[in-house]
Amino acid sequence: MHPAITSGRGNQCCEKRNKRRRSRATRNSIWRWKCLQNKDRRAGDLFVRRNWKRIAAAACAAAVAGAFLLPGKGAKPAGVDTEYLESAVERRNITNVFSGSGTIAAANTYTVNALVSGTVLTADFAVGDTIEEGTVLYTIDSSNAANSVEKAQLSLDQAQRNYEDAVDAQYVRSTIGGTLTSYKVAVGDVVTAGQEVATVRDASTLLLTLEFPAADAANFTVGQAAQVTLDGTFEAVSGTVRSVSGADALSSGNLLVRTVTIAVNNTGSLTTAQAATASVNGVSALASAKFSYQNEQTITASTGGTVAALCVKEGSSVSADTALVRISGKELTKQVQNASDNLRSAQMSMEDTEDQLNNYTITSPISGTVISKEVKAGDTVSNTAGSTSLCTIYDLSYLQMTVNVDELEILSIKEGQSVTITADAISDRTFTGVVTSVSKAGTTAGGTTTYPVTIRINDTGDLLPGMNATAEITTASTENALSIPNAAVARGNYVLVTRDSPSAANADPGMTAPEGYVYVKVTTGTSDDDYIAVTSGLQEGDTVAYTASSTASVSADGQMEEMMVVGGPGQGGGGSGGPSGGAPGGGPQ
Repeated sequence: MHPAITSGRGNQCCEKRNKRRRSRATRNSIWRWKCLQNKDRRAGDLFVRRNWKRIAAAACAAAVAGAFLLPGKGAKPAGVDTEYLESAVERRNITNVFSGSGTIAAANTYTVNALVSGTVLTADFAVGDTIEEGTVLYTIDSSNAANSVEKAQLSLDQAQRNYEDAVDAQYVRSTIGGTLTSYKVAVGDVVTAGQEVATVRDASTLLLTLEFPAADAANFTVGQAAQVTLDGTFEAVSGTVRSVSGADALSSGNLLVRTVTIAVNNTGSLTTAQAATASVNGVSALASAKFSYQNEQTITASTGGTVAALCVKEGSSVSADTALVRISGKELTKQVQNASDNLRSAQMSMEDTEDQLNNYTITSPISGTVISKEVKAGDTVSNTAGSTSLCTIYDLSYLQMTVNVDELEILSIKEGQSVTITADAISDRTFTGVVTSVSKAGTTAGGTTTYPVTIRINDTGDLLPGMNATAEITTASTENALSIPNAAVARGNYVLVTRDSPSAANADPGMTAPEGYVYVKVTTGTSDDDYIAVTSGLQEGDTVAYTASSTASVSADGQMEEMMVVGGPGQGGGGSGGPSGGAPGGGPQ
């Protein structure tokens, strides 16, 4: 025999499980019955018509199993020839509890798979390890992928240079630093490649080129100081030897001379129209000469197009590589666009290649506990369909379970409600949870719709994923309420009371009751497994009556068979019967 059957603890677990199932079935039956009473009487009639065979069979079973249908505490037989039970209207606390079963699950579960193929180099973790999100789980040989990244980088660099060249082709730039003296084009002009567009002059330093006696000039050195005398004003300014020719030349006076170039800083007063002479180390130049600019260039366009903009004002100082003119044209725009597209393509290729390389290092997607490890260092992994997963991780920071709630009860379940949880495997304690989600997507089967409700369990204790558990949610509660047995309420919210009850004065004259009793209309409230609150129609001191067959029983398949829906006001209970639900007597005649 199986150990679970022979052990005392196993029998206790089975008994507790069966007891909870019977209790759930009873509560669910009461809830359905109340909804049929108070919300939709026509739906109850339809239930009777569809299930009359099952109801009749259950009624017979209830008569045979009378031992299970004995009245609750305080009830007593109403007579020898009848099976009527009487119960005093009493005050008590009533709590309605929904109960549902489900399976405990981890807060989050992740199965790690390989996105690439290769040999596992490292796998430095074990089953049971607690790991953080981002922890490296596996490294896979990535030598081939690294080469692909290098090639992609080279392609990206080349595409970047091509794009910069294409953009730069739209601009005419200064090749020297100086002053933009003039433009030779205007906005809107059409230019061709090689056409002059501007002049840039470096006037910060002027050059004076003079002839000196060769014998003396041979001893001059670059950087040597020179005394410059301006013609006309005889003003003396300082200069510096910039260069000395290396060969002697014959002057117009048949003298051997060498050419010496002297640089003079221009404070703004010197121009190329000014002439001057100079002396170096006491040796005077043979004649005077005019100043010349240190550097002056005419800038030309490298490509043809239309002048779109003049980027610098005339007379402004510019440095080398300053954009002077922007040229536009269909061909230039096309070149820039093509270069831009090629650059973006290279960037995307680089990103894809880097992402592929990153896939060779596998990290944990969540924080949690390693539940299984299927691959170790040295194994070969594949990213093909159907390949073995690498490992499984559970987030056990909290647990959760899902219970399916009937459509008649789902509106009483709200997010934030507290939940009491019991597990079949842990019989000595309960756990607390909270409703975190009430789904609006129902599932219909067998004519009944249920909605999944998710419960979070922070107080996990010894609970483990996979355990079967029962969740109980208090949906309504009433303290010190007038109450009667559930079975005493008939369809239509009628209750059979004794004629000597104070509330008998409120009897419905249209209802035919057995001798010694009258029917009273009541309003009901919260109910539990055994009792239901009465909010109007009865008072303390009243005594209600009902038949034993009006109580509910559990069918073999665990579903509730509701005896109280047989007959009822307006249907005729026959003979001396009462409204369905349980009081003796028939409906209105």
